[in-house]
Amino acid sequence: MSSEINNKYVIFKLNKEYYGIPIDNVISIEKMHTFTRIPNAPNYLKGVINLRGEVIPLIDLRQKLNMDLREIDKNTRIIVVTDKDIVAGLIVDSSSEVLEIYEENIDEVPSSENINLSYIHGIGKTKDRLVILLELSKVLEN
Repeated sequence: MSSEINNKYVIFKLNKEYYGIPIDNVISIEKMHTFTRIPNAPNYLKGVINLRGEVIPLIDLRQKLNMDLREIDKNTRIIVVTDKDIVAGLIVDSSSEVLEIYEENIDEVPSSENINLSYIHGIGKTKDRLVILLELSKVLEN
């Protein structure tokens, strides 16, 4: 995490599970846009969108995390994020809120040889649910 400890996360859903990314990395949350496909791109790279004059790659987070595909519906959102000069849009099932999760309420991820856990920073605990906190720099890598 960054040196100045910020404990606010944008929370969104994939497959009935809650995920979070640090609010410092979120530029905006948008409704689903039409997008232009890119030939020969990895399957999780849906294409690019034109957002206020800027061309932004669109990553289907379900595919990136090896989940089943889901139809885009009225709740589908694009979370526009930035990390180390990379700007991208993440397609998520729905975006819910901003939560404060303090460092002492974030657990390490249990290790497993079977699952690629490099995308996960930790598991945040709130009073009523667990939130999988993503390691954004890893999600945005090729």
